[in-house]
Order: sequence, then structure tokens, then C-alpha cells
Amino acid sequence: MTTVETPVTDAGWRGPDGSGLRADTPHTLTDGVRRWPVVDGIPWLRPGRDELREVAVAALDAGDPGGATVSLLADADDWWDGPAPPPHRLRAALQARTLTEAVDLLGLGRVGTYFRHRWSDPSWLAVLALTAAHPPAGRPVVDLACGAGHLLRHLALHGHPDLTGVDVVFAKLWLARRFVLPPAAPVALVCADLTAGWPLPPAAGPRHVACHDALYFLPDKAAFVAAAAAAAGPRGAVLLGHLHNARHPAGRAGLPLLAQEWTALLPGATAYAEEELTAATAGGRPPMPATDAALAATEALGLARDGAEAPPDPALLLPAAGTSLRRNPLYADGDRVWPDDRWAAEYGRRAATYLPPHWPDTPGPDAVHRRLLLDLPERW
Repeated sequence: MTTVETPVTDAGWRGPDGSGLRADTPHTLTDGVRRWPVVDGIPWLRPGRDELREVAVAALDAGDPGGATVSLLADADDWWDGPAPPPHRLRAALQARTLTEAVDLLGLGRVGTYFRHRWSDPSWLAVLALTAAHPPAGRPVVDLACGAGHLLRHLALHGHPDLTGVDVVFAKLWLARRFVLPPAAPVALVCADLTAGWPLPPAAGPRHVACHDALYFLPDKAAFVAAAAAAAGPRGAVLLGHLHNARHPAGRAGLPLLAQEWTALLPGATAYAEEELTAATAGGRPPMPATDAALAATEALGLARDGAEAPPDPALLLPAAGTSLRRNPLYADGDRVWPDDRWAAEYGRRAATYLPPHWPDTPGPDAVHRRLLLDLPERW
């Protein structure tokens, strides 16, 4: 697929300094001083990268959206320790036919493996359970650190009409737009650093704000959670998933906290142990809130606070009705094979509780809940 210029729409985005942005050309936004590129309909609003911003804007001004895309695809977050792929591989990614091909060309390594197999890893099942227990219920959804848009895709297919994804890495949003999100899905994507000014326009009402599998990387978690709560509003919801527990041997990656430190960040939230959230989805049932002892022992926590106390939506545990299902690619030859040793070490122990070693002769009625059958994107 070639890269084409997508005209800018006025979504009320804010720059990193909080200033309002307006379209000054079909491919850029401005605050009156600086110009920000918009590629594939994705505003790129990262601060502290003026040279890259100007390179991308110049390419767009010259009628070269592919060149602008290649420059932004090379950008990474501060945690990434892999080398940037050479420009020729980035440009080849513009022609990739599948997500699998694209993540290889982009040199995403372990992150690419995570995206490809997110649909059946234990933390994804936990996301489904937490979201079903505390659903959007008609409110606009903001997915912070949305990655390649897995949750946004799930909600779009379930008919949720107002969806926004924010991530600091353009390549992840580009993958979401090209390979993961349904083509006509009403999803706005924006590349921004949430440790700086948030890009969201003022809310017209309550929002459903989520952040999964990312908050443990941030140094100032209290400021982030406070900003998420403010963005949600008093009648909104805040969902925080996969919060690494510093007491658990498997939860020490990133900058984890103890369970009681996490719960203190979101007073009044319902807390869940991730093992219970995963088991709930695999079992097709609602999750049970955690006791203090379960929280102390869990690998990771899930927190949810909803000012409107929306009732659960069990349909969100499953793929949307009418969605095509395919055999989980982990069973390509009938036997379950983890993607690699790193994935196996991080997810294999818990994934083995619902994914059997061999493809069953007759998948049972729980095959979808247990992620034997998946609603993969068409171009997985």
C-alpha cells in the first residue's frame, strides 16, 4: 500500500505546551509559531524533536508523504534499546501487505512479537475482563498508550462510535491505522508524549479513559493518573491495566510499585488481580474484585473507577457478533508453539492455563473465550 496524504481535520488537538492547534495546510497543524506534521491522518505532536518535526513537515510541503512517513517511523520511545532500521527497510514497510511483514521491516523485535500475538496473551484477556466489567456505556473512549490499537479495534467492532488513541511512538499508530483498525472505524489517532501537555481537546462530557500495559514505565505516575481522571470527568471512568507489582518476581520490569501504592493513586477504584481477570475471560464470566492478600501476591493489578457506575457488558468478553474467526496462529501445525523464548518466559506460564498443548480434535463451546479461535485483522 502506498502512502497518500490524508487531509487534516480540525479535531481541537492541543500542542505539547497546551496551545490550541489549527490546520494551516492539508497536511500540517500550527500553533501560530510551530508547524506539526499530520501523516495518514495522525498528528505528530512530540516535543523536543524539532529537527525531526521540520524534516517531516518539509517532506509533506514537497509533496512527499512517503518521505515524511519514513522519517517518523524511525522515531522511538526512550525505553527502546534496539537499533533503528535503515531507511530502505522503512520505505519497504510502506508496501507491506501484512502486520507480520511490517513489524519485521520496522525492526520492532519483541514489540512486534507482542503486537502480533497480543490477541491471546494473558494481559489481553485481562483487558477484556476489565473493560467488560467497567464498559464505556456510550461515552467517548480515550486509550492512552494505545500501541497498535488492539483495544480500539475491539471496541470499534462492537459499535462504539467515538474512539481516540494516543501513543508516543508513531510507528505503533501507523500499524494501527494500516493493519489493525477496521478501515471505516471512527478512530482518531494522535502521536504525543503524555508526560508533556496532553493533546486532548476539552471534553464535552464524561469520557472512558483507559491505559493498559504502559503505566509502569512512567516515572511520575501520580501526575499521569490525576490527568487521566481529569480527562474522564466526574461521571467518567478510568481503567488502568497491567500495573506491575514490585513484590512479584515477574512484575519487576519497568518502574513498578507495590500493590498498595498503585491503589493509592486512584482512590475509590475497584482493584483486581490480573490472574483473576485473565481467568474470568477464559471462563466467560465476570471478574471478582481482589482481596488485599490477592493484590499483594499478584503479578500485576487492574484498577477501575467509574463515576457513573455503568453496568457490566459481558458481550465485550467476546469478539463482536458476525466477526470472522480463525485458528490461533500459535497452533499453525496443531501443536502449541510460543513465538519465542522471551514471550514464553513472560506469558507462557499463564497462557498455558487456557491454551492446551495441542489443538483439540473438537474445539468446545469455550474455544473463543479461551482464545483458540481469534478475530484477527484481515491482514494479520
